[in-house]
Amino acid sequence: MSPIGGTSSTAPPIPNVPVRGRFAFARPLLRTFSAALAGATLLGGCAFYHALPLAHAPDLASGLSGLHTQVPGPGPGEAPRRIATDKPLTLTDVGLLAVLNDPQLRVQRGEMDLAQAGLLQASLLPNPSASVSYAQLLGGHDITHAAWTASLTQDVKAILTYHTRVKSARFLTRQVNADLLWQQWQVAQKARLLALDLYWGGVAVDLSRREVAMVGLEVRQARIAAQAGSLALTALAPLLAAKASADRALASLSLAQLQNWQALDALLGLEPNVRFTLAAPSLAPPPKDLGPLLAGLPDRRPDLVALKLGYRSADEDVRTAIIGQFPAFLLGAAWGQDTGNVRSVGPTATFDLPLFDRNQGQIAIARATRLTLHEQYQARLDAAVGAVKGLAAQIRRLKRDVSVAQHAAAAAATLSSSAQRAYALGAIDQRALADYETTALNRELEAVTLARALGEADIVMTVELARGLPETRIAAPQT
Repeated sequence: MSPIGGTSSTAPPIPNVPVRGRFAFARPLLRTFSAALAGATLLGGCAFYHALPLAHAPDLASGLSGLHTQVPGPGPGEAPRRIATDKPLTLTDVGLLAVLNDPQLRVQRGEMDLAQAGLLQASLLPNPSASVSYAQLLGGHDITHAAWTASLTQDVKAILTYHTRVKSARFLTRQVNADLLWQQWQVAQKARLLALDLYWGGVAVDLSRREVAMVGLEVRQARIAAQAGSLALTALAPLLAAKASADRALASLSLAQLQNWQALDALLGLEPNVRFTLAAPSLAPPPKDLGPLLAGLPDRRPDLVALKLGYRSADEDVRTAIIGQFPAFLLGAAWGQDTGNVRSVGPTATFDLPLFDRNQGQIAIARATRLTLHEQYQARLDAAVGAVKGLAAQIRRLKRDVSVAQHAAAAAATLSSSAQRAYALGAIDQRALADYETTALNRELEAVTLARALGEADIVMTVELARGLPETRIAAPQT
């Protein structure tokens, strides 16, 4: 025998056999290989299980440094920006941080994947149906072969409704995306309102503490005077009442501050004891003309866009239901052989007789759903336009009130300064000085309250007009 790769002069000649017979021994191997290849191909298209374990601990950051701060660029090809958390945060930055880190918005990843899965399901045609039967010979006369039949059918009705079903699913996917964007806007608005309330609430707390300290000093001095006999005890009662009222106001403001801080920390994914510095709020310039902004509102506000997409999806569902009133129709072919070796082949058709169900129920449901969405869109559009016009009137009124309150606070502060000089000269007593100072503080508190109301109206106005927030959805970063 020659070595591998070598030759031998004494090797027997290769017999002259047909090619088919020559490689007959390899047929089982080829069939095995083909079956393995087909099995591998089928398995390649299958999904496999992967575990997704739940967390065993909360995922709350202990400070701003632990938050996601990178905001994607506003347009394709534009560089992202990073929010500077080592500086006082503006209202806009707080809103964007909430969008990037709110634990509730993490659910959006699953909701968007679910919508995409619905689109994938709608784009798949039903598999054709195949059937095979075989009858083994057992006995009898004139029987020469086993009997077998095979058939292959396809649902034609599913093909007829394919186009409208896919269009409906695409509109639904886009509707989900618009709804998720509106959710992000709502979270950003809530975070900005909380930040605004915290800023002005801090100012109000400082003013209330000054008032409490001032009234407390007056009470102590009045008690000393009463003990010395230079002041009647009846004069002390109103001071004690004023002190109790100031204490209650300070306690209420402090509790509101604590609750607002905890709510904002929750939106940002922070532990409830985290505190940071907020920049002074700045109001957006008012629009000069509301007409063009209101005209373009249906194309800018995500909630209105979502309702429009939902309506278009429902309209495609009506088309699908109308097409579906035609009976179910299965078309295919059948092959067979009987025991007498008679072979046959031919088409097969299976269809429903539309005697009772002509899809009337689905058509009625689809039309009612479309009508409901039609009216919901109109109602939402009317409410949006009415809210914008109402907020515009409120902002104009609040601006006048803030201006009046600020002038009144400035005048009261001037009188308080004059009273302090008069008290130093002995022209007025401690009680009169305290009244002037308390009045000045109350005027400042009134101005702060109105400034807060104006800021809240301004923030709500920007959302109602679909201004000042990202126009595309910011996906929450993967954790």
